Amino acid sequence: MSATPPPDDRAALVASAHASIVRGSKSFAAASTLFDPATRERAWLLYAWCRACDDIADGQDHGHGMTRVDDAPARLADLTARTEAALAGRHVGDMPFDALRLVAAETHMPPAWPRDLIAGFALDAAEWRPRTEADLYRYCYHVAGVVGCMMAVVMGVPADDDATLDRACDLGMAFQLANIARDVAEDDAAGRRYLPADWLADHGIGPDEPLLPGHAATLAILARRLATRAAAFEASARRGTPALPPRAAWAVLAAANIYGAIGRTVAARGERAWDTRVTTSKAAKIGFILKAAYQARRRTALYPPAPRDPALWTRPR
Repeated sequence: MSATPPPDDRAALVASAHASIVRGSKSFAAASTLFDPATRERAWLLYAWCRACDDIADGQDHGHGMTRVDDAPARLADLTARTEAALAGRHVGDMPFDALRLVAAETHMPPAWPRDLIAGFALDAAEWRPRTEADLYRYCYHVAGVVGCMMAVVMGVPADDDATLDRACDLGMAFQLANIARDVAEDDAAGRRYLPADWLADHGIGPDEPLLPGHAATLAILARRLATRAAAFEASARRGTPALPPRAAWAVLAAANIYGAIGRTVAARGERAWDTRVTTSKAAKIGFILKAAYQARRRTALYPPAPRDPALWTRPR
């Protein structure tokens, strides 16, 4: 359990949350600097809770070193109890959960959304695997799409603005699909498998067959499929940026540029995609941030209003 400042020491909680995002995700840390100060702090607070829950569920340290855990149900019960205490406004005594307490109260975040994220961790605790593409999207919603919704209210989007929230969810979906493509080898080693069983069966791969190194060629095909799906969700998400304040749109578009590049790089590497982990260099991040500045200024022209593609999976209401 992480040490936490006194319940009224917001500045110390924000500082601890900032340290968490710097350690856990250089991409998100870079994008968060583009927010106005109030939004930036709330984004850090939300990240700290999301990161801690993921680490508890997966036996990680700030997203690194995922291992198979033997006490998954107990871990899930623990993070659920602490999350519910935070949502009830009680001082938890653990920084990430007190961070959630603050950001949920300040943004009037619907409590259903943090619970939806925990439902995603419950799927992993049950060693669930997707059978179909629709199953994959449901999982992506629970572990990432709903985070997009939570981030949207952090940026000032009303919790009943379904049109904008759908676009925010789309960005989370795009990020998670890119993550799945990038992390196939790491996930498989930890007993996780997020490629739909029917996709694998179409290529003659059984449910318990090791994916690498024997099926690198097939995985390259499936990674391109994931990248294509991610790109469709990303394009939809960009259409939501005209509804955001300028600096929020800049941050969102920077994150989209950075994570979009990850998915495209995995697809482009083909069978060599998992030889080394796909990352984005500091120079490339700066380039994507500068590009996003232009995109944010021109977002109304670049991403004019259009109906959301009805073929895209849609989050539950």
